[in-house]
Amino acid sequence: MRHEDVWRAIDTLAAERGLSVSGLARRAGLDATSFNLSKRRTADGRARWPSTESIAKILAATGASLESLTALIAGGRALADPRHRASPRIPLIGFAEAGQSGFFGDGGYPAGAGWDEVDLPQSTDPHAYALAISGDSMQPVYRAGDIIIVSPGAPVRAGDRVVVRTVKGEVMAKLLTRKTAKRIELTSLNPAYPDLSFLLPQIAWIHRVMWATQ
Repeated sequence: MRHEDVWRAIDTLAAERGLSVSGLARRAGLDATSFNLSKRRTADGRARWPSTESIAKILAATGASLESLTALIAGGRALADPRHRASPRIPLIGFAEAGQSGFFGDGGYPAGAGWDEVDLPQSTDPHAYALAISGDSMQPVYRAGDIIIVSPGAPVRAGDRVVVRTVKGEVMAKLLTRKTAKRIELTSLNPAYPDLSFLLPQIAWIHRVMWATQ
């Protein structure tokens, strides 16, 4: 186990949930600077490791298992070394275009021409795609120019940030606050926009936001 592998695993755990390391620390009830790069070594350059208490708190806050974190630690070196794995690329379009026809197939996966490409952070979903944010409907969480990585294959739970497409072709980024057998409830990221509620037959698909450039 290497010092950099442990910290890389924590970085990945945060990124998979669309969080910065500061956001992960706050969600875990820790000081926002707990996982900053400046805190990973002492003033004289010695390695500083996260405490078992901090690890327990971030696992509880994210719902991740110790086994999943251990897997990230074990695989971190190979994933980060370009000699072992080149960065994959995934399709990218603008958020405004995502509501138009021809960009997604019946299963909600990217399809057709007109997609650009972007490098993909670590992900196991072969159908992952990226959306470029435009406008202010996702502020202050996402701003124009940010890119979000979306995973159609990731499980979606209450509390996740998601991209939703309705059967009418509306595409939106929201916080999934509640999901039942008949209905989903969505909270707007920008408080200027209303919260929404849909019957499940009104929804074409709902995908989880895994990571964002900010």
